[in-house]
Amino acid sequence: MPATAVILAAGLATRMRSKQPKTLHPIAGRPMLSHLIASCEAAFDRIVVIVGPDMERVEKVAAPHRCVVQQERLGTAHAALQAAPFFGDGEVAVLYGDNPLIRPETMRALLARRTRGDAALVLLAMRPSDPAQYGRVVTADGYVQRIVEWRDASVSERSIGLCNAGVLCAGSGDMARWLADVRPNNAKGEYYLTDTVSLARDEGQRVAAVEAPAEELAGVNSRAELAAAEAEVQRSLRAAAMEAGVTMKDPNSVFLSYDTVLGPDVTLEPNVMFGPGVTVGEGTEIRAFSHLEACRVGRDCVIGPFARLRPSTVVGDGAHVGNFVELKAAVLGAGAKANHLSYLGDADIGAGSNIGAGTITCNYDGFAKHRTTIGARAFIGSDTALVAPVRVGEGAIVAAGSVITEDVSPDALAIARGRQTEKPGRAAAFRAQHQGKRR
Repeated sequence: MPATAVILAAGLATRMRSKQPKTLHPIAGRPMLSHLIASCEAAFDRIVVIVGPDMERVEKVAAPHRCVVQQERLGTAHAALQAAPFFGDGEVAVLYGDNPLIRPETMRALLARRTRGDAALVLLAMRPSDPAQYGRVVTADGYVQRIVEWRDASVSERSIGLCNAGVLCAGSGDMARWLADVRPNNAKGEYYLTDTVSLARDEGQRVAAVEAPAEELAGVNSRAELAAAEAEVQRSLRAAAMEAGVTMKDPNSVFLSYDTVLGPDVTLEPNVMFGPGVTVGEGTEIRAFSHLEACRVGRDCVIGPFARLRPSTVVGDGAHVGNFVELKAAVLGAGAKANHLSYLGDADIGAGSNIGAGTITCNYDGFAKHRTTIGARAFIGSDTALVAPVRVGEGAIVAAGSVITEDVSPDALAIARGRQTEKPGRAAAFRAQHQGKRR
């Protein structure tokens, strides 16, 4: 039977003190809602996302999946009920957009437990080390009897370690009926999704629980919980990278993106940061305090320390990018070197070229960006300014301290600086003049 995931994403980031909707806060480089959608895509046939009014940004992240607007925020059951016209046949699971770390395997286990046929309603549960104020799941004979909210629980019920994670799964007809029957009989006057458990029990139906790790089911409602989720995702990403053959000298100081691709025998020194969209080839070394985003690095390269690779940068095999070098929308050819204190923006640099310390490409004229092209095996002397648009031919040499405003021919030597003059003895006379004044 087909299965539908309903994701509740209409909540505001009140506890985060943020104007940005809660589900758009990023974890490992992408919104938490995107993490949950990616997992749902691997387990469900359809996805419906419930959003609040004026949440176009959330709808954009949810695309191409259907979004339904909850015009009034009257509670979680009310939010899920907005998706009822799109339940279709088969199973329906209701999830929360601020539970971003649920794995596809756990979702499949939830669906599999439902399809065993002995329980009309199945929920996810966990055993956190600190149950705190989670609702407690009261069981008997292997089935759920009820969920008791912490504030309503007795002393003995608060000692129960099994806690509600909020995710529910049932047949589409049952789910739609129970959601419609929920009443706001509570202090907040809201329609609570968890009330479907008592409604199912009142009909004589069985309710079952599927346990999953607390780290996977933890909700994100505050900045502290967002940081905890980030730490959990980073731990998983680092472990997977090292299992695949990546060396990390200090794993806890390396931050990966959800889509970082690292080849075997890549070495990462401490305090390396990856933004989204980075691929690093086999055998490359990324040295300490380097930052890479939306770029591609080839095999056997050396990057850093203190290097910054910005979007649309491509570094060829065997190339070197040294300390305090920044590349933006630049192509550094195979074996090329830019080892010290340079900015190379909007540039194409040929294979085997050497870029001297302090070189910059002057790519912006105040209105538009322009490209610099440097041919293969060229040598650019230290403290050179290349004023784009400009081309330096293959094998050319640009003398140190030059400001290049015109194209340089292949194999030519370009010198663009003031001529040096010398006045014999003038230094000694200068010192004598000023020493006399000090007397």
